[in-house]
Amino acid sequence: MSDTVSVSVREATIKKSIITVSHLWKQYGAVAAVDDVTFSINEGEIFGIIGPNGAGKTTMVECISGLRVPDSGSITIYGLSPKEDRDELRNFVGVQLQESSLPPRIKVVEALNLFASFYSDPLDCQELLKSLRMTEKRNAKFKQLSGGQKQRLSIALALIGNPKIAILDELTTGLDPDARREVWGLIERIRDRGVTVILVTHYMDEAERLCDRVALINHGKLVANDTPAGLAASEGGDIHMQFAPSRSVDDKILAALPGVTSVEHRGTRVIVNGSGDITTHVLYALLKADITVKDIQVKSGNLEDAFVKLTQTNDKKLKPQERQ
Repeated sequence: MSDTVSVSVREATIKKSIITVSHLWKQYGAVAAVDDVTFSINEGEIFGIIGPNGAGKTTMVECISGLRVPDSGSITIYGLSPKEDRDELRNFVGVQLQESSLPPRIKVVEALNLFASFYSDPLDCQELLKSLRMTEKRNAKFKQLSGGQKQRLSIALALIGNPKIAILDELTTGLDPDARREVWGLIERIRDRGVTVILVTHYMDEAERLCDRVALINHGKLVANDTPAGLAASEGGDIHMQFAPSRSVDDKILAALPGVTSVEHRGTRVIVNGSGDITTHVLYALLKADITVKDIQVKSGNLEDAFVKLTQTNDKKLKPQERQ
């Protein structure tokens, strides 16, 4: 009985909405960087914001963090307004910007200690540096850091205050693959402690690995809002089957099979695209035609496929004057 109760309590906590964005609008000249966007973010989740370059992602999170004032619409964070309650929100919201800078001669550890002094319950500086592989750079000056090291320091400064909400804008840009995965592990551990994370990224593998839900933004508009798996299944769910046949295949036979949308050739290989159980249908048809195959590769659609499909579809719907 107690296990059932604890699970129910945890589910209720996860589903509690703590950030509400309603009809958000921000315009620069004739361009609507954020165009009537509405969504909510639940406590304890990693909420991803994805979209092409210039889609309005950074403007949106800057409005949420209180760094930029929207032209219309509303934002509430635990019932507080980023515009009216900025000082109070700073106590529990950490922000890592896409581009940031520090005095060139300040040392890494000095910057961390300075930022830690702003909060009542900061994280341990040394442990944070260790988790970001920056221990050996603790006494290095900011101007001596590489681009990737500056990015790691920016992440550290966003997290040093032990925030309830962390807003991270392109946090792994400039990091090598090993460092990216270490940062991913750090973000997962932060989420496991109950921190709500807003993650802006253009890496689809990063969004798939980390995010509980993602909002796809294109030309300032909210195009989709779902789990990465949900988007991949509904919009990127095509199956791509490749094989090398023992002899030439009549494309008309394959194209007529249930679920098949197209048949392509790449050298000696045949590529069949579609949905549903096309692999079984294709193999059975080839067997009937007395054709053997080798080196079969089957790839299901993923978040990247959904991203491309949704943005292209959205682009086609826009009027010329709406395209940025």
